[in-house]
Amino acid sequence: MTVSFRFIHAADLHLDSPFRGLAKAPEQVRAALSDSTFAALRQLTQAAIHEQVDFIVIAGDLFDEADRSLRAQLMLAREWEKLHEHGIAVYVIHGNHDPLSGKRAALQLPPNVHVFGADQMEYRPAYRKSGELAAFVYGRSYGTRIMTENIAAAYRIEPEAPFHIALLHGNVDGDASHDPYAPCSLSELTGSNGFDYWALGHIHHRRVLHEYPHVVYAGNAQGRNPRETGAKGCYLVEVSAAKAVEMTFLPLDVVRWLEISHSIAEASSEQELLQQLESLMDVHLLESAGRSIMLRVNLVGRGRLHQKLSEPLIVRTLLEQLQERQSFAVGEPWLHLYRMEAATGAELDWEQLEEEDSFAGELYRLSALLEADQTLWHEFAKDAVSGMAGHAKLGRLLHDKWDELPERWLEQARELTLGAIYGGNERDG
Repeated sequence: MTVSFRFIHAADLHLDSPFRGLAKAPEQVRAALSDSTFAALRQLTQAAIHEQVDFIVIAGDLFDEADRSLRAQLMLAREWEKLHEHGIAVYVIHGNHDPLSGKRAALQLPPNVHVFGADQMEYRPAYRKSGELAAFVYGRSYGTRIMTENIAAAYRIEPEAPFHIALLHGNVDGDASHDPYAPCSLSELTGSNGFDYWALGHIHHRRVLHEYPHVVYAGNAQGRNPRETGAKGCYLVEVSAAKAVEMTFLPLDVVRWLEISHSIAEASSEQELLQQLESLMDVHLLESAGRSIMLRVNLVGRGRLHQKLSEPLIVRTLLEQLQERQSFAVGEPWLHLYRMEAATGAELDWEQLEEEDSFAGELYRLSALLEADQTLWHEFAKDAVSGMAGHAKLGRLLHDKWDELPERWLEQARELTLGAIYGGNERDG
């Protein structure tokens, strides 16, 4: 008999993950970041209890290092004991960051936890709290950090269960942003192998690759660097008696990394821009639902301040001014503006420039011609940088760019030259 049940799919906890490059951040920020992966784990426990789930599956990389810290191991065991008190089982595989070959303390895990071994795929029954069989859970941990084998190819269901959940820590369809561990294809996972839900880990951006059967990356529980922006957490999965699957994202992160863009079009002075950015920061903190924010701002658009913002010292000064106005009250969420960059443009009328009989008009028409003809652009650019390419230091620094000759160089050169011609009168004397 098929019964309805609910479980949580989490992955990539990366407990005790270090946060590098923030030595100049306020002490409260560094302390919160250091504790954030542990705080997300506590949030996971609270969510499981609050949602009254029957069990949890965790798809690898519970720890950030193979030689996991004692603090992380003790914290995890303590949280799993809380789940045991509420009758919630936990099914776990280890991934490339925390393979079973890593050093670990001799801790006795509570009986509600099953850690899958590394020798071969295993399966375990998962029950509802009321005792009925809900599903079989299948998994295989990494024995060592490097896993190049397609382990998913060996997954096979045992037909006695009403629902089949496969735990896999790997790279589906070769995501280039992550290491190619346990590689497999989506078509393999969605084929006629009988699995109803593939609970994936390794890729830190949550995504649903397929439905019925469901192939799902839960993403990581807590953003760990500026590249891991947006809400992080886990999925609450509800399975009906008819095997219908409903998924709800549950945020677990206590510090959220955000990157936003702000146009300078409506700012006539540095003071006005500061006021706009302060208001923007206030809005993001109010909308943070009680969590703290690590914010990066990219200044964009065209406006009167472009020429000044092309000077790194001006941007750095504005950043420092905003950082000085940040407040950090004990026990209260905070927002830390950790970086600000400018990619703005001068106030230019492109149509007028195209017709203008002037040096600036000639420059614009040349840039438009180069932009439209990639071969011509490469010839022009190679000739322009030939002196720098042969320079001892510049040649080494940009050795991988001389052949590529990024088209953004053309756009940057156009902005720099035309902005200087038309925006020079805005410089302070």
